[in-house]
Amino acid sequence: MSNFITLFQKELKEALRSGRWIWLPIAFAILGISQPLSSYYMPQILESAGNLPEGAVIEIPTPTGEEVLAATLSQFGTVGTLLLVIAFMGAICTERQNGTLALVMVRPVSPLQYIASKWFSQILLTLVSFLFSYGLTWYYTNLLFHTVPWERVLASFALYSLWLLFILSVTMLIGTWLKAASGIAGLSILILGGLSVLSGLFTKYTQWSPSNIKTQVSAVLMQGEIAENGVLIICTTIILSLLFVAIATINFRRFEQF
Repeated sequence: MSNFITLFQKELKEALRSGRWIWLPIAFAILGISQPLSSYYMPQILESAGNLPEGAVIEIPTPTGEEVLAATLSQFGTVGTLLLVIAFMGAICTERQNGTLALVMVRPVSPLQYIASKWFSQILLTLVSFLFSYGLTWYYTNLLFHTVPWERVLASFALYSLWLLFILSVTMLIGTWLKAASGIAGLSILILGGLSVLSGLFTKYTQWSPSNIKTQVSAVLMQGEIAENGVLIICTTIILSLLFVAIATINFRRFEQF
């Protein structure tokens, strides 16, 4: 346990030195608050853009606070995924290339402790960044539209955190297979994007898909409860995330050359 704590602290310090504790929360915050601000000022934006017939009146239905938050999380499903993959694509390959990995593994450190320390530190950084961003988004949504019950906000935060957890697990797994950061990023995005596309095309056969958790988040915000197959999707997401980390540990133990 002491080795794990030491490695966990090392990962947090490394994230601070590399600036991830700064740029990731800021990027998430900008991504989050852009939705309520753009939704509120959209008529003015369209009017200032010009190219409208004289006397034209722009009437855009005012979205509810729940719709604004759901749209915000939809943005996280695309740009947010890209940000997370970029932030953590070099977690293992960078240490392999600069020799840090060899220095760490000559000590009495197990592959599980090494992988787990990175995974949990990434989870902490991601959830703190997401909490900061989602909190700001909720504040501006309440300010510009109407108040969204905190129970729905908290439930949607918890549900969407599972999708973020899945992203980190996939990226970690690919990081134990490939040695180039660009390849890790490309394959991770391809898998995550492909899963979302397949879930949309073959809904009957992919009701278990972790990418469907984003639909469950919208249901919680709009209706106050999860939709059909919600429990199945939640369980599948958690199980696959843990399974991917376990496979990553096995890959690391079997194929890593120090």
